[in-house]
Amino acid sequence: SMHFWLSDAESPPIVLEEIYYIPLFLGILRFGLKGALWSYGIVSLAYAPFFFGIWTTSSLAFLDRFLHLLFSGIFAFLAGFLIDRERQQRRQSEKDRYLAGIGQMATMIVHDLKNPLITILAFSKRIQEGKGNLDKAVHAIWDSAQNMQKIVESTLDFARPIQLDIKEEELKGIIDNVVQTCKTKAEESGVNLCVQVPTVSMKIATDPHHMERALMNLLANSIEASRAGQDVVISAENKGSTCVIRVKDKGVGMDKDILENIFVPFYTKKKKGTGLGMPIVKKIVEGHSGKISIDSRIGHGTEVILELPYHSPSGGKS
Repeated sequence: SMHFWLSDAESPPIVLEEIYYIPLFLGILRFGLKGALWSYGIVSLAYAPFFFGIWTTSSLAFLDRFLHLLFSGIFAFLAGFLIDRERQQRRQSEKDRYLAGIGQMATMIVHDLKNPLITILAFSKRIQEGKGNLDKAVHAIWDSAQNMQKIVESTLDFARPIQLDIKEEELKGIIDNVVQTCKTKAEESGVNLCVQVPTVSMKIATDPHHMERALMNLLANSIEASRAGQDVVISAENKGSTCVIRVKDKGVGMDKDILENIFVPFYTKKKKGTGLGMPIVKKIVEGHSGKISIDSRIGHGTEVILELPYHSPSGGKS
């Protein structure tokens, strides 16, 4: 022991007394109250030479050592207790937030399912009573059932961990598929789809199915926000080791409230929206180790920017 190495000294260096706080601090920070008690017990044993060594030459010196040990114990107990309580409060707070999130999600799901369910029940009753137009009733029931199915599928997609099948794909091919799929919707709305992709090859490491789904969602949102005669532009460009995809429109734009909550699950102001479209897009982009940002102003339109690495998330070259 260091105490016995210094047995020929008249008094121990003060640093030997204070150094005992190091294991106390470490034990408290790592294990809380339990660590405080264990480290204090070990420190007390190591501190024994101060009581029985040659330095304890008077009752006053003994009292000084005893008070030092006593206050160290009080400090260790209080610090460990407070750290345990803070950690418990943090865990409870996280649990409360988690339960509140589940409750909010359940409330929104029930609310979204309630309207189509009411429609189905109402028209089913009319059919049962032989009232109204049968074709109209069947059509309304079918639309409502499809809406419910969409809500359930979107909820499951959002809740499930995303499974990506990353492969090397030509970006232009992905964008062309998305534009072709959204073409009918754009024509019905009188919106012009414009594609601006470099003629040079742009192969990226991606899951084509999920990436097409993300871009389709963005393009559909832009078409819905645009008026007849306006353009919706989807473009791509090289930016070092990153591929930048932009979906831009000159539609109604978004206010601050919508912009701040756009990635919050189930948040929507659309009559038929599930509020899961953009959260799923964000999930897909981040699954590709990419970033998504949005710039929007009321009356000036919206631009969504995706930044995707050319390399796969595992670090392999695309």
